[in-house]
Amino acid sequence: MKKLIYLLLLAVSWPSFAARQFDVEVILFKRNINPEQVNESWPEQLKQVDMQGALSLEDTAALKAKGVTILPSSQYALDAQYNKLKKHAGFTPLAHIAWRQGDQNQANAPKLYITAGRDFSEQFLPDGRSKKDVEQPTNAISIDSDSNNDGITITADNSTSLLSNSNNNADTRSDSLYQLNGMLQVYVQHYLFLDANLDLREPSRREVIMTKPLLESIVNEQNAMNVDTDTATENGIDVNSNVQIGHLQEVKKNIKVEEFLKPYRLSQQRRMRSGEIHYLDNPLLGVIIQVRRVGS
Repeated sequence: MKKLIYLLLLAVSWPSFAARQFDVEVILFKRNINPEQVNESWPEQLKQVDMQGALSLEDTAALKAKGVTILPSSQYALDAQYNKLKKHAGFTPLAHIAWRQGDQNQANAPKLYITAGRDFSEQFLPDGRSKKDVEQPTNAISIDSDSNNDGITITADNSTSLLSNSNNNADTRSDSLYQLNGMLQVYVQHYLFLDANLDLREPSRREVIMTKPLLESIVNEQNAMNVDTDTATENGIDVNSNVQIGHLQEVKKNIKVEEFLKPYRLSQQRRMRSGEIHYLDNPLLGVIIQVRRVGS
């Protein structure tokens, strides 16, 4: 009898010994405002987000190996929030996704590679330069000196995208250049944590100094100033005297306005509790996330 009671107690307490599972639901959206009107300084170029080890949501085999299951939309709990954003003139939803994962620390929890929105690969290069400008190459220096030179593709109803081409690692990607690109990781370290590193790309304009025409103009002026010493001596000109050379003109900067694809980064960490809805943002990009413990 005692043995039966012990087995019953063990069966009741068994779920507490099992590894916890969490459902993670995320909505990504952008604000419908001109980035140039935002009173914040943004660098023209950023070091790429570290995608080492990030998994594409299309790679079901790699996701399964890391204990990740993509959830169908029937299991979403944030549809009301998504629909409000969709109907609001000030916002554009970019992605709505949910997945189930295990109870893992930061070193072992899955990192998910997220892409969504428009594909700019027909217009721009990965470094942000316009393909139209690159077809007629010129030496140019940006006036902004702060620049740093150093799955399933998820899309909303208003976006057009292609599926990313990935194997076990998101470092192997297609040539697509999506409006939203980055990485999300949810992990447990006593509390639940979210690491979000996302780039929103938007077409912009910048002024550049065209250095090649500038140098050519200086060389041409210098050639015009040069006086052949032998010729000058034959004509009775003292080359050692102070000679005023004419035709000197003020050399002006040749400035051109060009298009480029500018990144606006959201890089934040958030501590969470199971069941809470959290909101992260910068002036252009927002994230709504809820992590729910399975079975609670």
